[in-house]
Amino acid sequence: MIFLKKFWIFPLVCTLFLSSVSCSNETVIQPQQEQTEITLSWWGNDVRTEYTIQAVQEFEKLHPEIKVKCNYSEWSGYEARSRIQMISATEADVMQINFSWLSEYSGDGKGYYDLNMLPEGCLDLSAFPEDILHYGRKNGILNGVAIAMNAETVYINQSVYEKYGLEIPRTWNDLFHAAEVMKADDVYPMSGAAKAVWLYLLAYAEQISGEKILTEHSGLNFTPEEFKIMLELYVRMIREHVIPQVEYYERRNLDSGVYAGTIAWVSDAINYMGNAMANGDTVIPAEYTALTPEQSGTGWYAKPATLYAMSVNTEHPEESALLLDFLLNSQEMAVLQGVEKGIPISSTARGFLEEENMLTGLQYDASLKMESTERLSEMQPFLENATLIDEFIACCNDVLYNKKTSEESAQELYEIALSLIE
Repeated sequence: MIFLKKFWIFPLVCTLFLSSVSCSNETVIQPQQEQTEITLSWWGNDVRTEYTIQAVQEFEKLHPEIKVKCNYSEWSGYEARSRIQMISATEADVMQINFSWLSEYSGDGKGYYDLNMLPEGCLDLSAFPEDILHYGRKNGILNGVAIAMNAETVYINQSVYEKYGLEIPRTWNDLFHAAEVMKADDVYPMSGAAKAVWLYLLAYAEQISGEKILTEHSGLNFTPEEFKIMLELYVRMIREHVIPQVEYYERRNLDSGVYAGTIAWVSDAINYMGNAMANGDTVIPAEYTALTPEQSGTGWYAKPATLYAMSVNTEHPEESALLLDFLLNSQEMAVLQGVEKGIPISSTARGFLEEENMLTGLQYDASLKMESTERLSEMQPFLENATLIDEFIACCNDVLYNKKTSEESAQELYEIALSLIE
């Protein structure tokens, strides 16, 4: 049951209410008309926007002294706008941020508000284990708090595979075998957008070579030989009809079963596979593709699905912290959000979902798959570098269309990666 604070309004010369604007137990009397306005920004689809707005309304009922102005959009527009706002110091007081932004905008840890500097009682971090909180630290400063963990995951339309009499693929060889069976109907056993395919093939190269792409101190560990492994696998997968070229990837083909599988984030499970399930197909999160089933997870990476942070320029840190705590730990937000962003890391929020029997569905199953796979490595922001991914696809196409040899393209990609990491 959700309990809301009651604010009794007394008739005075000027109407007043009692409110706790600070995070301490001190009660502050403020005129009713003088609300503190703070801003909240996030990205996502219509479903995410709807439940976040509902949550904000619940927060404002609990804290009538605070008004929250909401800014939101789909990812591409949000990213572009946020980039400008971060540069011009006009970002929202509380904002949803991508994991890589900590490195892009706060390399020294001073790009976002230091959450450890908030007064006691504003933000409850006791529900978050330290090994998760460290994802939000830059230079020892707590810049953000992860909402849930995320990993690129293999989703398989089991109904399509069963139609062809095939087992759920677990290895790379399984995929090539499935392609031999499916290609007569122009069906692909696997698919993915550019970033997903880059990370997918990265896993293969790490499995084959036994080397990680980055050193312990985030230097480039791959040589041109490891990049050559990735390029050649991409070309083979295209030519043998295992995956479509990333330029021609269309998510709607998952709805009809033209793509019998895809690589997508845990947090995007329903966005990618929801329509196929609505059509009556059975979709499951499969093992992380590997050379052998026992190697599942090797070469694959996990990271925070997304984080909440506060603006270093906020003029209202305590009010912003109250909203941040509400988004992370409250029963209202937990129930409205469910597992749409993955299984909440906050033990408090997760407990509310358990009470409501809401820990179910494809996204929950994908989260469990991620949590139970011990071989996953910690994602470094460099692996999501947009320039690197674009150059990787360009090098793949040079080999695919016989413009360059795999050795030449691998050397080129190596030099690009080296320049980007320095």
